[in-house]
Amino acid sequence: MKKRKVGKSDLYVSELGLGCMSLSTEPKKAQEIIETALEEGINYFDTADLYDFGQNEQIVGQSLKHVRDKVIIATKVGNRWGEEMDGWHWDPSKRYIKEAVKNSLTRLGTDYIDLYQLHGGTMEDPIDETIKAFEELKAEGFIRYYGISSIRPNVIREYAKKSSIVSVMMQYSMLDRRPDEQAIPLLQENNINIVTRGPLAKGLLSNKMLEKASEQGFLDYSNQELNSILPLLREKFADSRTTTEIALQFNLAQPVVSSVVAGASKVEQIRENAKAVRANPLSENEISLIQSITKANKYEQHRL
Repeated sequence: MKKRKVGKSDLYVSELGLGCMSLSTEPKKAQEIIETALEEGINYFDTADLYDFGQNEQIVGQSLKHVRDKVIIATKVGNRWGEEMDGWHWDPSKRYIKEAVKNSLTRLGTDYIDLYQLHGGTMEDPIDETIKAFEELKAEGFIRYYGISSIRPNVIREYAKKSSIVSVMMQYSMLDRRPDEQAIPLLQENNINIVTRGPLAKGLLSNKMLEKASEQGFLDYSNQELNSILPLLREKFADSRTTTEIALQFNLAQPVVSSVVAGASKVEQIRENAKAVRANPLSENEISLIQSITKANKYEQHRL
């Protein structure tokens, strides 16, 4: 599988990353999925301290222990569980970040994290303090690089201006092109790359398509619009590509995208996604067709 560089770092990540949030909490089943990902050439694994009360990090770390020097592990920080573990609150303070990283390292069973990401962010945060925490962790060798996970343009702009982030994780798909006008140009200008999440739009852009549609629709798309758009996409590409293929290749057509992170709860999903990523890139005509079908102008009034 091809790899792409992440921003100004020396991290080279597979074009398909494994989003670990949907992994089973049963170690054997989760390891089977991770082993399949490794077989398919995936080297980028994304987790968070929030997932399954930290158990997700433990499973990911244990499953990758035998290939630690060959993989890129990304995790996240900022959502802090309460003492009763019945909810969490936002804490981007330097003190908490420097405490949380040590817990993540312990759970992951490693002495460094390749990419440490702020799991959100607002303009009300002590941003300078947060940045200082990440910079100190870099200097101390606990993390190699850091980034943020956010779709808020003002927050992204602040970190692009003040910090040395190498990546931004954000939601992006054929049905969610909110980053096009604001985030993508800014990140390209600052040599910061995107790791996309939600490339299959909650399954709407998988080969199951309308089975995943809800009465509420998706973002600005009503259920009625989805019932028109999704079959048309399938029809136009029926002779050449699967829906999963055009969805993942649409994201990879953006030069600023380093990796498309997709979750998997079954081995078959890993195989399908890997096959889609290995397909030929979309042509300009195919991209134009997708854009016309999914009505990019819907986002003129629905900003990030």
